[in-house]
Amino acid sequence: MDTVKSRLGTIVVGALLICLVAAVSPGVAERPLNKPPKGFKALFNGKDLTGWKGLVRNPKSRARMSRQELAKAQEKADADMRSHWGVEDGALVFDGGGHSLCTAKDYGDFEMLVDWKIEKGGDSGIYLRGTPQVQIWDTANRRVGAQVGSGGLYNNQKGPSKPLKVADKPIGQWNRFHIIMVGDVVTVYLNDVLVVDNVVMENYWERNKPIYPVGQIELQSHGSRLYFRNIFIREILSAEEKKEGFVPLFNGVDMRGWTGNTTSYYAKEGVIVCDPKRGGGGNLYTAEEYGNFVFRFEFRLTPGANNGLGIRTPIKGDAAYQGMELQILDNTAEKYDGKLRDYQYHGSIYGVFAAKRGYLKPVGEWNYQEVVAEGKQITVRLNGTTIVDEDISESNVPKAVMDRHPGLKREKGYISFCGHGDYLEFRNIRIKSLD
Repeated sequence: MDTVKSRLGTIVVGALLICLVAAVSPGVAERPLNKPPKGFKALFNGKDLTGWKGLVRNPKSRARMSRQELAKAQEKADADMRSHWGVEDGALVFDGGGHSLCTAKDYGDFEMLVDWKIEKGGDSGIYLRGTPQVQIWDTANRRVGAQVGSGGLYNNQKGPSKPLKVADKPIGQWNRFHIIMVGDVVTVYLNDVLVVDNVVMENYWERNKPIYPVGQIELQSHGSRLYFRNIFIREILSAEEKKEGFVPLFNGVDMRGWTGNTTSYYAKEGVIVCDPKRGGGGNLYTAEEYGNFVFRFEFRLTPGANNGLGIRTPIKGDAAYQGMELQILDNTAEKYDGKLRDYQYHGSIYGVFAAKRGYLKPVGEWNYQEVVAEGKQITVRLNGTTIVDEDISESNVPKAVMDRHPGLKREKGYISFCGHGDYLEFRNIRIKSLD
C-alpha cells in the first residue's frame, strides 16, 4: 500500500488561473434561484439582508478608526443601507439613493459567482477586498468609455484596466460574473466569456502598496437602480488562514501548479479527483518542494479506497521509502479486516509509526486533515484529533526501519498524492511554510 510575497503568489497563482472549467458556471437561466452550486456558499439568502452591512468609508480610513468610532459609524451606515437596499422577487435591489452594500465578513482568496442587471445608464461595480473594482455599466454610455464593456479592472493604472471583449447582454437582462481572486491576481468571466485574464489588481487606496490580503466584498452604488442575485462564494483560502501565511495549492478549477500524473488526477467541480477509469495509479506532485510546513486538506473516501500523502519526497522513487508516505485509507473496509499491520492504518507513517484509530468519518463524508512537519517532528491531526505525533530522528527510529526508509532523513521534498488504483477526492488544499 504502498509550488514571493504577494508577487510570489503572482508566480504560482498566474499559473493556476489561466484555464477555467465552464461546467462551474452554467447559463443564467439554468441555475435555481439563490441555490449555490456544489462547493459554493450563498452570500445572499434571497429573503433579507442577513450577512450584509452598510459601507463605512474605505479600508485605509477604517484602519485609523478606534473600535468605538467604527461601531458608531457602522450603526449609521447600516441604517442607510436598510433605507436603500431591499429584496424583490429573490433579488437584492438598490434604489439608487444611498451607498454601497458590503459583506459582513472579510475574504482572502476566493471564487465568486454573481448575477447582475442594470437599467439604461446604469453604473456599478464589485469591489474585491474593499478595493475598486470589477466594472459594471451600460455599454451605450460612450461619454465615459463604457463601450469597452463590463468586467474590466477599471481602476488599474499600470496593468490592464479594460476587458478583453464586450460580453454584456442587452440592458434589462441578467448577466453573470465568475470572478477568481488569488493573491493579487484576478480573472473574470462575463457570461462565460473570458474578459480579464490573470491580471494583478492594483491598490486604489494606497498606490504604493499591493492590494490588501483580505477585505470585504462590496456591491457598488453609483446613483442608479441595481439588481443582484445568485451571489455565491467558494473560499480558496479564508481570510484567517491568509493572515496566518497559508497559500492555496489548488484553485479548484484546473491542475495548474501540479505535476506528475495529471491524467488520473483531474479537477472537477472544486475537487481533485483520483479516477481509476483514467488509470487511477501514479503520483501527483506539487510544483515546488517543501521542508517544514503546515499542510491542510480535505479528502473523501470510497469503500476500501487506498491512497497516500507523500511528504519530503523526490519525484522518482517510492514515496513510502524515499520520502514519507502518510496512509490515506478506508481501513474500515471488510477486505482489510485482519490483514493490516498497525502502520498501515489511515494516517500512519507507512512502515514506521502507527496512527491512532477510530477518527475517520463514515465513507462518503469529507474528512479534514492537517499535517505539521517541523524538523524531525511529524504531527497528523484528523478531524480535530491528533493521531500521529512522532520524532523521526535516527535516535528514535530503529536502525532496521531507518535503513528501509532512508527518506526519513530528507529535509525537503515534494508533497504528493500517491494513487493505488482507487477513486477518491481531495479539496481545500493549502500550505503554510515554516522554513
